[in-house]
Amino acid sequence: MPGLIVSVSHRLSQDEALRRIQAAVAQATTQYSDKIEDLRGGWNGYVGAFQISAQNQQGSGMVAVNPSDVTVQITLPLVA
Repeated sequence: MPGLIVSVSHRLSQDEALRRIQAAVAQATTQYSDKIEDLRGGWNGYVGAFQISAQNQQGSGMVAVNPSDVTVQITLPLVA
């Protein structure tokens, strides 16, 4: 499966960046509930892992909230 890595710089504290990411995920889950079939994941400190199923496709990845950036690594299905 192909992968995608995105890193975005920030000037927030790690706690604030983590709070905003968690809020954005909750909002997106609600907003796109008609498209998301399953979303599972959890956080261990500033690192989160997730698995998602949407429109009959599966993906997985991890999010790392670092002191000066947030890195998202996603494994996508071949059709993506």
